Amino acid sequence: MSGILSICYLVASVTFILGLKMLSNPATARKGNLIAAGGMIIAILGTIFLYENDGKKLGNYPWIFSAIIIGTIIGTLAAKKVKMTAMPELVSFFNGMGGACAALISIIEFDYLFRENKMFDSTFFSHVVPVGHYLAIIAGTIIGSISFAGSVIAWGKLNGKIKDFTFKGQHLFNLVVFALVIFFAIYTYQSDVKVANIPFFITVALALLYGVFFVLPIGGADMPVVISLLNSFTGVAAACGGFLYNNKAMLTGGILVGAAGTLLTILMCRAMNRSLKNVLIGSFGGTAKSAVGAKGAQGGYKEISLSDAAMVMAYSKKVMIVPGYGLAVAQAQHACHELEKVLEEKGVEVKYAIHPVAGRMPGHMNVLLAEADVSYDKLLEMEDANEEFKTTDVVLILGANDVVNPAAKNDPSSPIYGMPILEVELAKTVIVNKRSMKPGYAGIENELFFQPKTSMLFGDAKKVLQDLLAEIKNV
Repeated sequence: MSGILSICYLVASVTFILGLKMLSNPATARKGNLIAAGGMIIAILGTIFLYENDGKKLGNYPWIFSAIIIGTIIGTLAAKKVKMTAMPELVSFFNGMGGACAALISIIEFDYLFRENKMFDSTFFSHVVPVGHYLAIIAGTIIGSISFAGSVIAWGKLNGKIKDFTFKGQHLFNLVVFALVIFFAIYTYQSDVKVANIPFFITVALALLYGVFFVLPIGGADMPVVISLLNSFTGVAAACGGFLYNNKAMLTGGILVGAAGTLLTILMCRAMNRSLKNVLIGSFGGTAKSAVGAKGAQGGYKEISLSDAAMVMAYSKKVMIVPGYGLAVAQAQHACHELEKVLEEKGVEVKYAIHPVAGRMPGHMNVLLAEADVSYDKLLEMEDANEEFKTTDVVLILGANDVVNPAAKNDPSSPIYGMPILEVELAKTVIVNKRSMKPGYAGIENELFFQPKTSMLFGDAKKVLQDLLAEIKNV
């Protein structure tokens, strides 16, 4: 049986790798997801029916399958009902659940060892548990707990239920809490086996506290990076569980998630031209305030009518669309795709410019447009898009704000200074669709709105695009 189980784990590991590879391309992402899910089903069923410990199988099948059925129903309903605008918080919440599961695995393993050995008199925990085994337990516990608590806070901040919270000396407070986590983790291993559970659960509580205060001060504009980082934490915690039980599938999956999350975090930090330390300490977007009002030092802005916008776009040679969170809020991706098709029927070349941190999570805009069947070939990464803006007649910005703000290049006092942006101002005409002149997620004013070649087209993105479609068809 153990041989067959090893084959199941090997097959699962291969499907995880193939699935992750296929996720790198929107055309194969759905299939890759299904392949990886199929591998996970093989690993789960193999463990349930083939795993043996001292000749005994798992048993408890009613409990196991009841939990699987309940979890499957909840997960399916949540995924089907969630709006695209709420996808980031769903991802964050599910990631937190993964962290909690990884932490619980380690906690249960500790509790088992504690109960097995507490009958010994005056014996240190370190005398009955190998250091490598304990390191896997405590690392999974700490990292999983931080990921769980941090992800729940990130979920609350993304849906607006939890506000940014800072206080004087908060970073020092966080360092002290983390130092206490490490201290009690070491103290647990050196404690008398009869009372080792006390410092262990203090470690758990402190790790949860650290997870909360670790994410609380981080500003809204940095949340995509934080989600990616917490995702890598969950992967590492799961890998620790794989070490504990010598489970190849769990180990491989955890390593893949941890490595992918870490690489994505690094890439997103580069896209923002910021170090991870600066993201975690700088609170970008958390306390930033608008520098000027809509008619302050920047001067006034000008509006454009729907008919004028339609005329300009219909007689252009090239139009670039810059999607942002406003597009997601209005669920206007399908209307946007219709606009693309109508313009192309009139001989206009249409492409999309995608900033790496547009939206509320990594790849948010790519997923949004893929849902509307926008061709992946039309999606340009930031570097390629910036080259094309020079030959673009009209740029239509749909709800994007901070990722097109020239202050990132021109204003050393701006909190986003140095962040690479989409250089939309290089185009001949810029049309910005927003609900109002309120600042973006980073909380700072956008000087692009006040430039001579920029015109504002106010309103809900979906309604504006539908009206724009009607106007263009009549041109």
